[in-house]
Parts: sequence; structure tokens; C-alpha cells
Amino acid sequence: MNKACSIKQNALPDALPNFRNLGVTLRILLISNGLALLQALLQANGWAEIPLRMMQIAALLTPILLSSLLLLWAIQPWLNRLAYWHGALAMNVLVIMLTVFTYYFGGELYRPPDRDGTYFDVVRYMLLGALVSSILLMYFRWRSQVLSRALHEARLRVLRARIRPHFLFNTINAVLSIVRAQPRQAEIALEDMSDLFRMAMADTQDLVPLRQEIELGRQYIALEQLRMGERLQVEWQVAEVGGALIPPLLLQPLLENAVYHGIEPLPQGGSIRVELWRSGDELRLKVENPCPARDTAPRPGNRMALQNIRERLALLFDVEARYKVDSGKNFYRVEITLPYLKEKAV
Repeated sequence: MNKACSIKQNALPDALPNFRNLGVTLRILLISNGLALLQALLQANGWAEIPLRMMQIAALLTPILLSSLLLLWAIQPWLNRLAYWHGALAMNVLVIMLTVFTYYFGGELYRPPDRDGTYFDVVRYMLLGALVSSILLMYFRWRSQVLSRALHEARLRVLRARIRPHFLFNTINAVLSIVRAQPRQAEIALEDMSDLFRMAMADTQDLVPLRQEIELGRQYIALEQLRMGERLQVEWQVAEVGGALIPPLLLQPLLENAVYHGIEPLPQGGSIRVELWRSGDELRLKVENPCPARDTAPRPGNRMALQNIRERLALLFDVEARYKVDSGKNFYRVEITLPYLKEKAV
């Protein structure tokens, strides 16, 4: 049985960061080099000496940092199975071992011939490696706690922004208008509305099957077509994406925005174009709709749901998700790119 799952792109409390995430890798590189610059400032006797000190530190830091990131990327599935403190210990041991390996096989670059035979340098480098590793772990643990609170707040806000009250009232009125003449269609509409609001009020998962989101979007459009008739058309272009997972209620707010701000104000209506396809390791979603000319006053609305989508994408996927909006004289287009994640069979 397939089910929704929770993502760990940004680590939850007491979980190691995902070393396969581009945002995590960039932060590790920035923080490590920032600490190296701080060390160079402390060791230098003047401004002119800082670049030389930085080069000396980078000569040892760079191979250790890059090899650590490569190995952590490779063993990420194994780290995910460990308890937090066991994983933290494994990460520190890995960094220390790579430090010792680099020191001894780096030759005279790290062991000048004029130095004595004591183990002071290797012990110092081991301690520095463990210190940097611990600082990085503390940063990501603190960040995960902050992001977890932010994600919780975003989930609460999405309950208020998911489905506009006007949609509920308009749908009820549309059903009442056909309940006698077309009882079967009215029954189907009420079932669709029930499914839609059941999904809206359900406990929020980080990720849900894509097919569930598409079905929800189709039910929403069916309800709006009940009210708008032929004025509302939707062109679906959905490629086979093999059980992909996406954040819940990602598509429906985009469709609702397209209907409310785009199709509904146009006397002749229009067609919404929905495209969804996989491109390598990425999943792409595009929703485009016609809209009134720019010189027309926009309809009221704070677009809280769209802002919530952007916040959730940033919290769940960091820099690996992109949200792009293009608008012209008479069109509005939203493009979302996120990592392709596949649901697991249980």
C-alpha cells in the first residue's frame, strides 16, 4: 500500500541534515570557509598576511571538506537509519579520519621538515576538524528547530487560506439551483465538495501522492464549472511521473487563483492550461491562465495561499525548489520546480 510520507530535506529536530541537499552543501561550504577566514584573521600579524594565512588553511581544509561532503553524500541512507547522536559521532569520526589521512599523505605541505617529530600538529588538526564538524551540527540542529516551528505556523495559516469562503457559498448556490432539475449532478457536486473540504481540513502531511493532488484539482474545477459552465475550460497535460510526491494542496490554490483572478472577471471566460512533467531529477508544474488587461483594476485578495506555497516550498526543499511567476498584458503563469521524490510501497 502506498501512503504519504514526511520529507527530511530540512532536518527536523534531532535529525542529521540531508547531505544530498544542495542548500545544505552550500551552507557547509560557506560556514567552513567563514571559520577558516576567522582563523586566518586571528593568526595574521597584519592585513597583508591574511591572504597567505588563508591559502595555508585552505590547502588543508579544501581536500578534507570536499572528501567529507562526497562521503557523507554516499552514506546518507545509512546515516538516516542512525539515532541523532550516533550519526553525529559517525560524522565526527569520519572528519577526524579524513584529517589524519590528509595530514600524513600530504607530505611536506602539512609536515615541514624543520618541525620536530611530535604529534602536536596532527592532534591540533584533529581537534580543529572535530570542532568545525560540531559547530556545523549545532547550526543545523538549531536551524531545524527554527524551521520546524515555521513549518508548523505555515500549516496553520494554510488552513485559513486553502479555500475561499466565496467558493463555498457560490458552490452551495449552484447546487441549489440544479437540485430539482438535475438531482444526480447535484449529488455528484456535493460529493466533490465533501472530498475537497475533507482534504482541506485533514492533518497536513509534508508530502502526498501527486495523483491525489490531481484528482483534488479536477474535483475543484468540476465544482467551478457547475457555476461558470462553458466559460471555464481546463487543458490538462499531465505526463506519467511514476508515483511522484508533492506538498499537499499545491495545485488546488493555483487553480483557484487562476479562476478567481483570471477566468471569472472575463465576460467570455477562458481556458486554464495545466502542465506537469518530469525532467531528470526534477518535477515541474505550470499553470497558465488568461486574465484581464493590466489597466483593469485587480480583484481584491491578499493571495495568502500563494505566499503559503512559496513558504512551504522553501521550508521543505530549500534552494532545490523554485517558484516563478510570469505575467503579461493578458496572461498569468506560475511555474514550480521541485525535486522528484517517489512514494514507497509498504
